[in-house]
Amino acid sequence: MAKGKLLLGLDIGSSSAKLCLLKDGRNGYEIDRVDREVFPFAAIVDGSILDRSSVSRVIQTLVARNKIKQKQCAIAISGYSVIVKRLRLANMTDDELADNIRWEVEQHIPYNFDEVVFDTVVLGRNEMQNSMDILLVASKREVVNDYISVVKEAGLDVKVVDVASFAIQNMVETVYGEPNQGLCTGIINIGASVTSMSMLTGGITTFTRDITMGGNQITEEIQKKLGITRDEAEAYKTGATTENSAVIPREVEEITCQMSEQIATEIKRSLAFFYENSGRDKVDELILCGGVLKNMSTLKVIQRVLGDNNIKIANPFERMGFNQKLYSADSLENLALESAVSVGLALRRSVEDAG
Repeated sequence: MAKGKLLLGLDIGSSSAKLCLLKDGRNGYEIDRVDREVFPFAAIVDGSILDRSSVSRVIQTLVARNKIKQKQCAIAISGYSVIVKRLRLANMTDDELADNIRWEVEQHIPYNFDEVVFDTVVLGRNEMQNSMDILLVASKREVVNDYISVVKEAGLDVKVVDVASFAIQNMVETVYGEPNQGLCTGIINIGASVTSMSMLTGGITTFTRDITMGGNQITEEIQKKLGITRDEAEAYKTGATTENSAVIPREVEEITCQMSEQIATEIKRSLAFFYENSGRDKVDELILCGGVLKNMSTLKVIQRVLGDNNIKIANPFERMGFNQKLYSADSLENLALESAVSVGLALRRSVEDAG
């Protein structure tokens, strides 16, 4: 087992915060705490925190409710907040890359150099062609600082700022094992406002794309077509009942299927773009996650539209032990689809402890 203290995984999504704390067990990772709390509507829009006090309060609620003592945490950014570029450069040493990276950032990132935070990962080197592939990840400094600040206001200490898609990849490789060399795996996370896609070949990211569609579009269409409140529309979408109605109108499933078809079609178009540029005609495995998939109508539509792929529905908890006094298999299954990012973050460890 790796050294270092496991961090608290905190996924600050556009509609809710998800928390996960793991611990090292005899047979692998075990669940210590996992939970979710919804933000007030429009507290976070397009990756920007608009209602700091509400976001901080929700995080505080999660920490207090679960009696979390671990204050060091890992968070993630996604969607509009992050830019990921795969670049092919002339082969150079790590020191030479550090000396030249400013020029690459200025060429490929649409912000002033002083306005961004960035990191690079060398994916591979080709000595024969004197080239190297790197992954450049960047975000506006003010966005990263906003997320760190609001988490700090909630009483936590941010040790890692990750990218949501990389956190999910970390979860997938930990739970299901690292893919064999040459195999192509697609990971698709359907969030509230953004659907993110990562294509991995032999465990290396070869393609990323964010689609500005998600579960919110289904909620908004139900609200508009039925002339009801957003809370009622959300309850209908998730299969819950409202105080005023114990029966979900028949139109809800039709609207849900129509909007789910639009989301699935956009995913299929992005897959087609990847196939065209990679020379592939399919992936070896397509892993889906995201809370919207708890709606069976949405899940069935997406499976039908993407039916020519080997599809797996992610469950980050399926191979982890848990305290049966705190959780049941059913309660964890209910949280599983929307916990992919928080579990991936909870697998990170404190650098200073790792030694």
